[in-house]
Amino acid sequence: MTGSHPPSRSRIPGSGLAKGLAVTLRTMTKRAHTAQYPDVQPELPPRSRGVIGLFEENCTVCMLCARECPDWCIYIDSHKETVPAAAPGGRERSRNVLDRFAIDFSLCMYCGICIEVCPFDALFWSPEFEYAETDIRELTHERDKLREWMWTVPAPPALDTAAEEPKELAAARKAAEKLAAARAQADEAGQAAGAPGATGQAIPPGATGPADPADEEGRS
Repeated sequence: MTGSHPPSRSRIPGSGLAKGLAVTLRTMTKRAHTAQYPDVQPELPPRSRGVIGLFEENCTVCMLCARECPDWCIYIDSHKETVPAAAPGGRERSRNVLDRFAIDFSLCMYCGICIEVCPFDALFWSPEFEYAETDIRELTHERDKLREWMWTVPAPPALDTAAEEPKELAAARKAAEKLAAARAQADEAGQAAGAPGATGQAIPPGATGPADPADEEGRS
């Protein structure tokens, strides 16, 4: 049994060229969408992964970001200082002081693990991307440069109005409501204790309160 083949379509010679020219003519009349970089800066999405900014005041030198980095491109140096006791008779304590915080962006793969594991919100994504260098050794940026990039970090997006309230905010709101209710009850009890007749003394009919000593002297 011989297989049946579908009938072949007869193609007009040069039809493909005509279609290509038609597409070219249609696009020639439209305005181009090419951004003239660097004269025109691109509009990046708010969660762009450009570089990592450092908020030095929040860093406690816990070394968690350096330990979790899969590329080992974070370099941190620190020393310990003794903090005097806050009150007389108290104990002195020591704290870590940051000396160096550098990131080698020639090794960084922009995974964001260091930002996710930082427990004190000291690292943030910045959309800055213009930091190319002619020498690969100059791609290791120190904390001064990382701090400059911190000020280019965009503000966090607004919360969804239909989203569930965070547990921390709900607990704080309930505690504030309980405290306000307790204060209102205490104020009501105080007002009731200071009202006339609250001490158990009987007030004669028609009297509005305790007698005035000046009236007693005038009567006498």
